[in-house]
Amino acid sequence: MSLLELFCSVDDFWLCFAPHWKAGQIAAGRKRERARQLCPSEIMTILIHFHQSHYRTFKAYYTEQVQDHLRSEFPHLVSYQRFVALIPSVMVPLLAYLQSRYGTCTGISFIDSTSLSVCHPKRITQHHVFAVDARRGKTSMGWFYGFKLHLAVNECGELLACCLTPGNIDDRKPVPRMVKRLWGKLIGDRGYVSAPLTQLLFEQGLHLITKLRKNMKNRLMLMSDKLLLRKRAIIECIIDQLKNISQIEHSRHRSPTNFVVHLIAGLIAYSHQEKKPSLHLDERHLLAA
Repeated sequence: MSLLELFCSVDDFWLCFAPHWKAGQIAAGRKRERARQLCPSEIMTILIHFHQSHYRTFKAYYTEQVQDHLRSEFPHLVSYQRFVALIPSVMVPLLAYLQSRYGTCTGISFIDSTSLSVCHPKRITQHHVFAVDARRGKTSMGWFYGFKLHLAVNECGELLACCLTPGNIDDRKPVPRMVKRLWGKLIGDRGYVSAPLTQLLFEQGLHLITKLRKNMKNRLMLMSDKLLLRKRAIIECIIDQLKNISQIEHSRHRSPTNFVVHLIAGLIAYSHQEKKPSLHLDERHLLAA
């Protein structure tokens, strides 16, 4: 997607979202904000486009790419320090835009979580930016300090839901809230094995499918469910692209709010990706099996 197409998409959303958001702010007693040099849709576009670029740091992207080569596209650019100060102001619009970019549930969904480390475990005592919110957690890859990003996707690689929690939260805890609008089959790993969770999701119209743990008794499973479990790697491919292409994980954050903003922008950048991991399944055949 080109920069112009991205801006048009963001600006169209902003024109629809802004009146409702500003009306809610006025009703809550907040004062009107002064006009800025950069409009919110321009700020959002720059943040999302950074995650589509090859730059590893936002400062280098803004000073080397935006200020040097994109002045014709953004004629009212501000300094890097001023732009960083404006980032928190677009957190709510970015979150609303991300929700508008969610895909449609097709009856086959995959769920998983991944760690978002904010510093090396040896530097936990020296780390102060996320001292209030970050926690020590453990994954199959070992211990980390930071947060967990929980994702639900369909077989076309589209995002269906996401949730951010501290690193010590059980993977099963945010699931009921995340999957409220999903239906059909939900495929996860052994970390989601839970009889109460399975029963709760079944009452909501979802069939939770997971592999058995070693200490569990064997049980009969439909062949279609076994095949879907083998395809669970799709969400791991998506997580890999989020971390290595959209760059949602790094240890250079100096503000919790900007961390959340850049995470949301990275998810939006992935949603605009033209080619996503996809299974090309015959849903009707699998659901009927």
